[in-house]
Amino acid sequence: MTGKQRAMLRAMANGLDTILFIGKDGVTDATLKEAYDALEARELIKCAVQQNSGLSAKEACAQLCKKTGAEPVLVIGRRFVIYRESNTHKQIIL
Repeated sequence: MTGKQRAMLRAMANGLDTILFIGKDGVTDATLKEAYDALEARELIKCAVQQNSGLSAKEACAQLCKKTGAEPVLVIGRRFVIYRESNTHKQIIL
């Protein structure tokens, strides 16, 4: 992903609501399924790591990206944004 593409995705992520929360159990199978389904439907999702989680946002982002095949777009504080092109619902053209 180029810098311009990442910048475009960051701009698009500003208006997104956080739809995935990582809790005290970290990245579980249920979290992975939810992330995979959300990425397939939306391609770009905003996630948050709750205070009681043992993971940092950077660690949670890396785990989710590795296991779902997504790419990290942005990590700020406890929030992060990831992107993966959908197989069936292509909405974002890079």
